[in-house]
Amino acid sequence: MNSEATTDIENDTSLQAAEIAAQNDLFRKALIDPAAAIEMHSKGIQGQVFVTPGVSGEGMEFQTAALAAVASDDQFDEGNDPYGDHTFGTVTISDQKLFWKIDLYDADYTYGSETRKGIE
Repeated sequence: MNSEATTDIENDTSLQAAEIAAQNDLFRKALIDPAAAIEMHSKGIQGQVFVTPGVSGEGMEFQTAALAAVASDDQFDEGNDPYGDHTFGTVTISDQKLFWKIDLYDADYTYGSETRKGIE
């Protein structure tokens, strides 16, 4: 990225949101797509997945279906994605509505990301 583009994204919250959305979409896609996982790694994007006890208690088939649904979720609008960064969504598996959320942290998963603070 050239220095002018870097300055633009540092000062434009809509550009920041679009970049975060692209990274979040890639992270979710990588849950089920090895090529996306390779792309994510090559771009230096990292992440961890946490599954609640309620979801894990439903068994492996349910968890697999839930991850696949989250990976392919593309239902974003102003009502459920007011910042345009694709950090939250809902999916339905076996008549159960599940919520998923992506939180942005620093590389050590210790503190919230400085980038995200500029969007809110």
